[in-house]
Amino acid sequence: MRGWSKRAQDGMTLIEVLVALLILTVGLLGAAAIQLNALKYTDSARMTSQASFIAYDMMDRIRANTGADYTVTPPTSGNLSVSRDQDLYDFTTNIVNFGGATATGSVTLIQRVYTITITWDDSRAANIANSRRSFVLTSRATVDPVSTP
Repeated sequence: MRGWSKRAQDGMTLIEVLVALLILTVGLLGAAAIQLNALKYTDSARMTSQASFIAYDMMDRIRANTGADYTVTPPTSGNLSVSRDQDLYDFTTNIVNFGGATATGSVTLIQRVYTITITWDDSRAANIANSRRSFVLTSRATVDPVSTP
């Protein structure tokens, strides 16, 4: 029995090392894939938050200047003497700065309810070419007039 115990293995075989290395590699690749997806979705969430900030900023500007018509085509340059034109110019400039040249924004008014829509390319998070994403904000800018019976 003593002769048999001297022949007992003291270390690991090459196959055991390769299997352990394979398991470690698969685990590291999985962690890297999760990290890449987290980066994509974080960028998409950041863009949605930025679109939200831009839309709420525009709604605040509409409320501050309730007599102006914000549904007109935005001007191509700023005009500090006309607040509506400057607001619309800032709106479109902010959209292009955050979403690129393909990003768009619009303001519509239906029965005293404003709808602000911002659309941008979110292909990176969707893994689909030309994947568009939109943020829509709908709100009343003024209080309904009081009617007396």
